[in-house]
Amino acid sequence: MTHPLYKIRRRHALQLLAGASGAALLHACQPSTEAPADSAATDSEATEETAAIETTMSMSMGTAPWVGQVPLYIAMEKGFFAEQGLDFELRNFGTSGDYLSAFLSGNLDSVSLVSSEAVTLADGGKDFKIVLIQDNSVGGDGILAKDSITSVEDFKGKKIAADTSGVSYFFLLQVLKEAGLSKDDVTIVNTEPSAAAAAFQSNSVDIAVTYAPYLQEAAAAVEDGGIIYDSSKMPTAIIDMYLFDAAYVEENPEAVQAFVNGIFMGLDFLSTNEEEALEIGAAALDVEPADVAGDLEGVKLPDKATNIEMMTEPDSDLYVGEPLNELAAFLLEEGQIESEVPDLSTTFDPQFVEAAST
Repeated sequence: MTHPLYKIRRRHALQLLAGASGAALLHACQPSTEAPADSAATDSEATEETAAIETTMSMSMGTAPWVGQVPLYIAMEKGFFAEQGLDFELRNFGTSGDYLSAFLSGNLDSVSLVSSEAVTLADGGKDFKIVLIQDNSVGGDGILAKDSITSVEDFKGKKIAADTSGVSYFFLLQVLKEAGLSKDDVTIVNTEPSAAAAAFQSNSVDIAVTYAPYLQEAAAAVEDGGIIYDSSKMPTAIIDMYLFDAAYVEENPEAVQAFVNGIFMGLDFLSTNEEEALEIGAAALDVEPADVAGDLEGVKLPDKATNIEMMTEPDSDLYVGEPLNELAAFLLEEGQIESEVPDLSTTFDPQFVEAAST
């Protein structure tokens, strides 16, 4: 089952109308509403509660809903952040431009975003730390093509439906480059992901770039076409991460640690209580649990050991530093950013993953 609200959930619609869609709050402490037995008890309870409130750590995060955030939704719903003493506020925005602007202006402590957006923030001069890799796409994003097109090299001279404002476009450019082509060798028609899949199904285009669930649905619906290339062939091309304001990290290390701990608790819950976890994710994303399960097959949610490898081991195929810098250079070459950005591997701060209680 495909839901209309899913259309804006893969951080793609920079051109949509601005505005936040609301905030979800999870509070670690709530004032008591019951009458105390006596004034002494009242004073004692009030003192203890005031101390608890004063010591509760607070954090705000901006994002657009995405299946890779299921461990976060679980941590909120099951109270894992609250157990860590963290008063966590998640703000869901309609577009990536909105939460990036809020983060740049200091109105958010952190963001959940895709790697190309981290490059954009660096280009904007934002000082940030990447404390946790959320997920990487291993088949969740892909390119549809008719059977008459047998290789990416055959894309030359063809019309391709792709959303030019987001991750699908950057993925396409990298795939073209790998095949020795550029955007000048094709005609890119700006089409948001669900519409790109629909255009492919209706034979309006022979090639379309999209992601789950549209990718699989379109491939199954078209007899003379299918998925010619997906992100499993380029597993470091599309990476989502949790990124924090550098000053916030320096001033609130306990809060960052509480957040990372909570995410790993959510990840563990997903593996041990799958049915309930999928229901929590489905409620947060406004889809069915089966949709969440299917979409999770297209992403890899790294555990503690994998996270450490992705951030600290340059010799590993999973290391994110090199592809992130390559992406920055590529986006500069393509005119998507204005200036060369510093070495983005220096923004990794793996201490919180290394110290996480999992």
